[in-house]
Amino acid sequence: MKKVRHIIFLKDVLLMAITAFGGPQAHMTLFFNVLVKKRNYISQEDLIDLNSFCQILPGPASTQTLTAVGFKIGGPKLAFLTLLVWIMPATLIMTAAAISISFISLEFTKYIIPMAVAFVMFAAYKIGLVCVNSRTSYVLFIFSAIGCYFVDTPAVFPLILIFSGFITSFKYRRQPLEEKKEPLRIEWSNLVLYASIFIGAALLGQITQYKGIRLFENFFRNGSLLFGGGEALTAMFYKEFVKLKDYLTEDQFLSGYALLKSLPGPIFSFSSYIGSLSMREYGIGGQLLGSLVATAGIFLPGTIMIFFVIRFWDRLKQYRVVKASLEGVNAASAGIVTATAIQLLGTMMQPIQDGWLNYLIILATFLTLLFTKIPPPFIIIAGIIAGVIF
Repeated sequence: MKKVRHIIFLKDVLLMAITAFGGPQAHMTLFFNVLVKKRNYISQEDLIDLNSFCQILPGPASTQTLTAVGFKIGGPKLAFLTLLVWIMPATLIMTAAAISISFISLEFTKYIIPMAVAFVMFAAYKIGLVCVNSRTSYVLFIFSAIGCYFVDTPAVFPLILIFSGFITSFKYRRQPLEEKKEPLRIEWSNLVLYASIFIGAALLGQITQYKGIRLFENFFRNGSLLFGGGEALTAMFYKEFVKLKDYLTEDQFLSGYALLKSLPGPIFSFSSYIGSLSMREYGIGGQLLGSLVATAGIFLPGTIMIFFVIRFWDRLKQYRVVKASLEGVNAASAGIVTATAIQLLGTMMQPIQDGWLNYLIILATFLTLLFTKIPPPFIIIAGIIAGVIF
């Protein structure tokens, strides 16, 4: 009976994976409807608590929340299967798109590319509304945006996030005091595994200089140090893989990002697309490998951290300094996304003859997102149809 229940749970996860449009906030609504109300796998209070737990971890919060639910129901095995089923549809589509783009013209994407810029701008606006709400967060937001804009190295992201979280951790006295019922006891095995992969991939990539291993290390590092959700991740990807390493062109990046906005599932599946295109010189086999290592690299850190932290989460969340640091981390994430939006706006003015048309499309898309409830997939589909016709 227990196995049957697990199979039903995984079927529900698959159904959610192909209907979960709208990003992490919409994902949580879907989780409430299916996991709590329809199936009663978990209580509403427990789901909210698990989501709060995942907010303080690096990685994709909605994906980690669902994985944590699987852990709570059936332990590590079901949690891992939950992750695989949840990410499978979007990652397969993004990989297929990356392989297809290697063989077809991108002319039909000429309208959805500026639309993608508008989506980044809108993400920056929404994140800013939620995360930038105090004098300290305003300062950190501006500092992060400037740092991300002017410093050309991937190391700037974790440094900004860690520094910002450290600054606001001193505001812990403003957090409600909770009674510490039990001492904090930590099982270190999963953290040792995490550190071994992190260091081992970096050393092996440096020794072999094989692009597949270096890609895994790049994505594992990004997945390990990212807070603030998929939009912040997109900003990091643009800076590292387009501006610095030139693995993708700006058109390829923005076309993939626009396609991503029309798909259900986790935003982190963008890594499959970028990993696949990054390995295009190795042929289709290399692209499949690139997608695999990128997907594994981006999702593994958060999953390992769930297995590590969830065992003592009830005791860890009693510490106010943990909660206080989130203010700075979230403000920095908003700054990173904003800097990327500004960089992309500058890109859209090239070539100059299309610049004003691109700006009009960006403005129209942003206002549509701001003042209407048209789902993003329909906006992207309209842009694709316009690109094919004109």
